[in-house]
Amino acid sequence: MWNFLTEHWRDGVEIIILAALAYHGYLFFRATRGASILTGLLVLLLSLALISLLLDLSVISGLLQRFSVFLAIALVIIFQPELRRVLAELGSSRIFSFNRPDPEALDVLMEAMQQLSSRRCGALFALKRGIDLKPYAESGVEMDAVITVELITTIFHPKTSLHDGGAIIDQGRLAAAGCVFPVSQKDIQDRAIGLRHRAGMGISEETDAIALVVSEESGALSLCYQGKLEHDMELDELRQRINEILNEGSSGTHSDAEPEGGHELGASI
Repeated sequence: MWNFLTEHWRDGVEIIILAALAYHGYLFFRATRGASILTGLLVLLLSLALISLLLDLSVISGLLQRFSVFLAIALVIIFQPELRRVLAELGSSRIFSFNRPDPEALDVLMEAMQQLSSRRCGALFALKRGIDLKPYAESGVEMDAVITVELITTIFHPKTSLHDGGAIIDQGRLAAAGCVFPVSQKDIQDRAIGLRHRAGMGISEETDAIALVVSEESGALSLCYQGKLEHDMELDELRQRINEILNEGSSGTHSDAEPEGGHELGASI
């Protein structure tokens, strides 16, 4: 065993490095628009390779081998914006760090949402998880600030310039404010669901982020996850639901059970 380890320890190091690069590359690229193109292309190539192997189709096999050179160039063109962003962020340790929730920051956020709700000030938050929200942060004002009740309530005060956009929370810090989130196109009959709720649903459809919404009209608290909206929740219920989602992500399990309390709209839209 010792002789095997001394002879092949470099192979183990290479496997660990390649696995880490592949994992972080997957986390980064799965949020991009080119991810669907890459998935479809890989499915097509793997299907053709499998068929040519099983049926011994020499012409298709030869074409696939020659096509691989052009595929590498095509991938660089397709993912050019993403690759440029990766190279720009290589000097930052955040790209190789896991996004763990900060309980203290979450407590401050809940307190700020309670104050915004009592004042009928609309607000929209996106809690970053695995998928990068940098493209959405760039649409607003980027910052790196400690979360405080005063800062959040000031940002979403109706007379400030950033109150109409969404705020991004990353690793317990306020990463950006005044951001433009994609709006969900789902058909919703409830008139109490406004543009902020649709934007919260939209960001949760395109990423794995948890979106939190404070209604400007009623002060109701809502949560959006995986394109589903849980509307009019109590503060303790909202905090419990956030912890459930974060625990699911950390354990790698997923529960299809409906959350208790609130009004689940995801099943009907």
